[in-house]
Order: sequence, then structure tokens, then C-alpha cells
Amino acid sequence: MRPDERRGVAHIKVSGKGEKTRYIPLHPAAGGLIMDYLEQARHGTDNAAALFRPIRNNRTGNLSQAITPDAVYKIVRAYSRILRFEIGAHALRATAATNALDHQADIAKVQEWLGHANISTTRIYDHRKTRPEDSPTFKVSY
Repeated sequence: MRPDERRGVAHIKVSGKGEKTRYIPLHPAAGGLIMDYLEQARHGTDNAAALFRPIRNNRTGNLSQAITPDAVYKIVRAYSRILRFEIGAHALRATAATNALDHQADIAKVQEWLGHANISTTRIYDHRKTRPEDSPTFKVSY
């Protein structure tokens, strides 16, 4: 996995549910960390291969395949347990969406970023309507 360049900005290819493929802009800090990870994991220069690959108990022997969603879940749970709090991979995704919306990201862009087919699914993460300071009450000029 190597980031693709699109309009001068690094993007990563994400394959989601339902065979959906999308290209997500890559934050420069994350890009550097990913490149460090690829070098340390010795994943080589295979641009088409998955970022996270199985290295143990790999029955197929194909190290370019992605780890399964279940493996991601188990890895996140295991590391969170070590850190003495339990969280799932979906909670990390929800936190990222909420954080983006709290920092004025466009909800339609967040929908696309998450790969949601319906914007009502994305609205679950939009807590701006519950913050008093974002109420229309405080937008009125007297």
C-alpha cells in the first residue's frame, strides 16, 4: 500500500462493505507514520497490497491480503485492554467522525469519508445540535 497522489494530495484506497472502494485524503502526519510502519513491517513496495496484513496463523501464505474485519476488532480490543480501557474498532471510527463534525467538517464529506450510503447514518455522530453554544439562540444578534 502506497498512497496515491490526487491533485497533489496523498490519498489511500479504502475497500469497504459491499465492495465499495473510495479514496480518502491522507493527513501528512498520518502518511509519515504509515510509511514508517511499512518500512518496519517490511511490507516492501507493493502498492496494491493491503496496509494491514496477517503475519501469524496465515493459512493462505498470501501476505498481500488484508487482515479480516474480525482481526481488526480483536487487535483493537487487545491493545485497549493493555491500556486498561475497553474499546472496539467501531468506537474509534465513531470518535473520528464526531471529532471531524465537532471541528466544522461538512457532514456530506464525513458521510463520504465513512462510506455511508445514507446521511441519516452519519447524523448519529453529529452532536453539534446538543451543544448549547451552537443553538440558534446564541446566533441571534440583539
